[in-house]
Amino acid sequence: MKNAAVLLSIITLVLGTGKAMATEEAKYTLIEKDGAFEVRAYESKLIAEVMLEGDMSEATSAGFRLLADYIFGNNTAPSGKSEKISMTVPVSVEPRSEKIAMTAPVGVQTAASGWRVWFVMPSHYTLATLPRPNNPLVVIKPIAAKRYAVVRFSGWVDSEKMQTKQNELSAWLVGKQLKSLGQPELARYNPPWTLPFLRRNEVMVEIQ
Repeated sequence: MKNAAVLLSIITLVLGTGKAMATEEAKYTLIEKDGAFEVRAYESKLIAEVMLEGDMSEATSAGFRLLADYIFGNNTAPSGKSEKISMTVPVSVEPRSEKIAMTAPVGVQTAASGWRVWFVMPSHYTLATLPRPNNPLVVIKPIAAKRYAVVRFSGWVDSEKMQTKQNELSAWLVGKQLKSLGQPELARYNPPWTLPFLRRNEVMVEIQ
C-alpha cells in the first residue's frame, strides 16, 4: 500500500508539472562537447543515497522507492514536521566501491557486491535545512564540486549496455589524454514509461 502511494505521488508530480520527474537538474558548466561526449564541471551538491544488493535493475527500482519515500514525506524537517522535497534529475546508480562496511552510481569490486543509488537534493537546501531521513537506509551526503566526462545515449539500459558505454567513454578519454578518477556511474533522466528513443541516459566518470 505504501509503495502504491509513493508511485501515485510520482505520477501526480510528473503529470501535474508536465516535466519528466523533476523541476531541477544538477547544475554544471559545459566545458567541452564532442558529439555524444561532454566534459562538465559540476557544482557542489547534497545527495540522498541508499546502498542495495542485487542486479542493477532490481537495485535501481528498490533504491528509487526508498528515496521517493524520503522526499515525499518520510522525513523530519528542522521544524519537527515532515516536508515534501521536489524531485530532481538525474537518478544515479553505480556499483559499490567500498569494502563491506560501506557502499557504490559506482566500481565493481568483487569484495562488495551491490549498488549505490542516489538523488541530488534541490539546490536551495543546506545540510542545516534539509529534512532528515526517518529511514536509516537513506543517507544524506555532501559532494564537492567535480569535473566529469559524460557520454549521452537513449534506449533501455542494463548492465551490458552500461559496460558498452563505459568502454566507449574510456576510449574517448584516452584519445583526449584525460585521466578518470574512481568508478563510472549511470544517470537516468526519465520516468519508467518514457519511450526508449526519447530516453536520456548518461554514463559519467570523474576526471582530473
